[in-house]
Order: sequence, then C-alpha cells, then structure tokens
Amino acid sequence: MFSIFKGAESPEVLKKRAKQAYEKVVESSADTFEANRMRRGMAMLCCAQLDKTFISGAERMADWQQMAAFAVAKNEEPPPMPKAECYQKIRSGKTDIWSYLPQEYADSAFMFGAKYQRTELSVEQAITAMQQVADNLCLSEIGLGFEIVVMKFLRQELTQSEKSSDVEEDLSGMSDE
Repeated sequence: MFSIFKGAESPEVLKKRAKQAYEKVVESSADTFEANRMRRGMAMLCCAQLDKTFISGAERMADWQQMAAFAVAKNEEPPPMPKAECYQKIRSGKTDIWSYLPQEYADSAFMFGAKYQRTELSVEQAITAMQQVADNLCLSEIGLGFEIVVMKFLRQELTQSEKSSDVEEDLSGMSDE
C-alpha cells in the first residue's frame, strides 16, 4: 500500500538477494517443475554473466595494458591488474537485475577474456574454454540436465569470418581459371 514511499532498494540489498537466489538453487535437490524452472533461469542468468565477464576481462585488460604502458614510459609502477566481479547487472527484458557468480567462475571467465584480448587464446580456444566453464557451472553446480551454449556473439563472429574466407577462396579459385 505504501510502496510508493519506500524508494528503490540499495545495490547491496539486491546483490545479497542475487547471492541468496543462487545459493537456494544450488542447494535445492528437488526434482519438481518449479525447481527445474528455477535451475534453467539461474543457469541462463549465470551464462549471461559469464559472457559479460569475459567481455569485461577483455576490455579491462586492454585498458590496463594501455595504462601499464604509460606507467612504464614514465618510470612508474603499473596499476594493479583488474579483477573479476562476482556481481553484475544483467538486462532482463526492460529492466536490469543483479546476478551473482561464485568468484572462481567469475575469475575464470575474466581470465579467458583477458587472455583472448592479449591474443593468447584463439577464438576457438576461447569458445571451448568458456563452454567448459559454463558446463561445469550449469551441470555440476546448478544441476541442470543439459548444457547452455555460451559465447554466442563470438561464435557468430567466427561463423561470419569462416563464411567470408570461403567466399574469398571461391573468388580466388575463379580467377585461377
């Protein structure tokens, strides 16, 4: 009745709820429709967070490399390496919701994004590594009965580059004739 007077909840409260929701799903051993629906929802949310954390790792590593290069040029100490966040805002429909990911998974996704940015991983290696993280999270932790595909944006990029290289091969093959 008086909800218009309450105001928005703080990010700390929302983060706490996100972690509680994750823990509730992970701890649940029920095999009901509702429990499985909650597992699917949590797995999709976590996979979206894995994707965002990978991207964050790549972007923040690029920024760090630039700042570190400037620091070295000025004979200063480079800034500390960036770290992964356990909590992220994820767009769900027209609203943002807070999502929680255990630190080990966030660190893995962030590290793979950073390695991809530094070209230590190819597109294929990055996709494979991230899919393994997602499978471990979704199948082992959350208890989902099937895998959820992650890194769709990178898979699409890979598909597009394969298509364009096929077209280039076809065109170069035609010029040889």
